[in-house]
Amino acid sequence: MLISKDVHNQLIDNKLFIKREDLIHPHISGNKYRKLKYNLEEASKKGDNSLLTFGGAFSNHIAAVAAAGNEFGFRTIGVVRGEELQNKIAKNPTLSFAKACGMTLKFVSRSDYRLKSEAIFINALEEEFGNFYLIPEGGTNNLAVKGCEEILAEDDDQFDFICCAVGTGGTISGIINSSKPHQKILGFPALKGSFLSEDISKFAVKSNWELIMDYHFGGYAKINSELVSFINEFRTEYKIMLDPIYTGKMMYGIFDLMKRGYFPKTSKILVIHTGGLQGIKGMNIVLQQKGLPLINE
Repeated sequence: MLISKDVHNQLIDNKLFIKREDLIHPHISGNKYRKLKYNLEEASKKGDNSLLTFGGAFSNHIAAVAAAGNEFGFRTIGVVRGEELQNKIAKNPTLSFAKACGMTLKFVSRSDYRLKSEAIFINALEEEFGNFYLIPEGGTNNLAVKGCEEILAEDDDQFDFICCAVGTGGTISGIINSSKPHQKILGFPALKGSFLSEDISKFAVKSNWELIMDYHFGGYAKINSELVSFINEFRTEYKIMLDPIYTGKMMYGIFDLMKRGYFPKTSKILVIHTGGLQGIKGMNIVLQQKGLPLINE
């Protein structure tokens, strides 16, 4: 689906706005800034000068933690899924950026990575690296949700719908908690699975939300030429870049829902741009390998 005349008409009827959280910081942008804010404060309060976290090959979270450590004086350790990446750092824009920020990268097998929440695995990391402040994969914990509760401001009370991409559920949980009773929060998961509702329910204190499960494009980091075309056309039309993992899928879904008449006429819709643009370079490497069109950078 490309951007059609019908969608343009719906844009006028529905009044869609984008909150540019991606512009908060050049490297710690969007929801990553929000999630890290109170975690960094807590680490400082505890006297922990090392941050350890987890992520994949093109992880926004790994890049953001590395940048935050470099800017605020923390040693950073990134536990990366996939031993085969160890010899490919120079060809990986995310990992090379993290390394340039001073992050120590530890590569583990996928089977070991699945143990990242187990005490025996964490203890082994402490033996190797000493004491550290642990930030979970994706950054979601109570302090991250607290930071994401600050995404909405008083001026945002005017909106009827608030739309957000969903990864681990921390960002949307914060938005739900700070939303008003008249607002409906719509989450667009980037991956398949009903478990997200349970994860969000651990943090969200209100029930005015819904997950729209139809726009994950087959799962996490899955993408096709139609989505690439939409992202490129969106940038040409509106001068705003979207990433292919989160915001691109969300916006595709919003435009499709508008085309189908999901939103009542005169609805005011706020879309949260959560950043993640650093991942475009990595995705283009994958797209090139598959012979698919590239995302315009």
